[in-house]
Amino acid sequence: MNCYRIFKPKSKGTFIQRTEELNTLLTDYLKTEEAEHRHLQYAKVFLSDAQNQYQQLVESDLYQNHLSAKAVTVVEQPPLDGSKISVLTKTTDGSDDFVFQSLRLSEDEVKGQSSYLQTMLLFNKYLNSIKNSGMTMGENLVRTWIYVADIDVNYSGVVRARNDIFARYGLTADTHFVASTGIGGYSATRHATVAMDFLSYPAVKEDDKKYLKALDHLNPTHEYGVAFERGTRVETNDGQRFFISGTASIDKHGDVLYLGDVGRQTARLLENINALLNDGGASIDDVDYFIVYLRDLSDFPAVSAYMIERFPKTPFIIVEAKVCRPQWLIEMECTATI
Repeated sequence: MNCYRIFKPKSKGTFIQRTEELNTLLTDYLKTEEAEHRHLQYAKVFLSDAQNQYQQLVESDLYQNHLSAKAVTVVEQPPLDGSKISVLTKTTDGSDDFVFQSLRLSEDEVKGQSSYLQTMLLFNKYLNSIKNSGMTMGENLVRTWIYVADIDVNYSGVVRARNDIFARYGLTADTHFVASTGIGGYSATRHATVAMDFLSYPAVKEDDKKYLKALDHLNPTHEYGVAFERGTRVETNDGQRFFISGTASIDKHGDVLYLGDVGRQTARLLENINALLNDGGASIDDVDYFIVYLRDLSDFPAVSAYMIERFPKTPFIIVEAKVCRPQWLIEMECTATI
């Protein structure tokens, strides 16, 4: 059994004080999880200011005691509840049957490099890391996250790089792509415009995967020049896992719906997510958690109230992160398990 929780400090003190509170909360929580034979398997840390907070985080008891030896990623996507830092955790009584890699570039690597070249460097880092593992990108990579600084300017280079690397390795509209979120976000490398996370399952075969479609709701991504799957269902040791890509208010023609109306965009994107889950035999009631991305922080109160009312038992976090098309005010991603 998998359990997902989102931890947020109540303290309004310094960043260090907030990490100390989270360390206490996580210590107590993991003791109760151990009693149920579950261990911490994965964590995602959301920061409000990576330049000032990242080093403090990795030196903190929170990170050293609980996160440093786990599958963990850290990204600047400010939590909109004002917490400065929030942590999404997954605990499980299952085996660690995946490989999670949070890949970042150094200042030397990004110097003078465009978003296209930085994306290529990150994919090449991933490909080099699996070279002698028996894995391939086409068969074993099931999910990526691409964090793009100043996404309104830099996303086009990311798209071209991903298209080129996928075409080189045989991932096409006639075969398949990879579920993905391309979203605004920053790493601790000051001049990096791109950072990436990769999720691979070494034992997964192509027959273990289903690429989710909802053609009455969303068109194939290649029709507007990008290369990712809307969602993927994977047979794993945990059962059937659903990885839903970043999803927005889009229709079957690829057009943005409900311009300027965050409420109606929210409802439509959730309809799209449910349709994708339905294609794999699940529904929105099976969602483990949501990550909600907002372009405009002033939309937070309305979206938060909506999510609390609609999903009172499902963990969610709302962060500030620009979506790849300026007209999209909101995007969500999720996983589900059946």
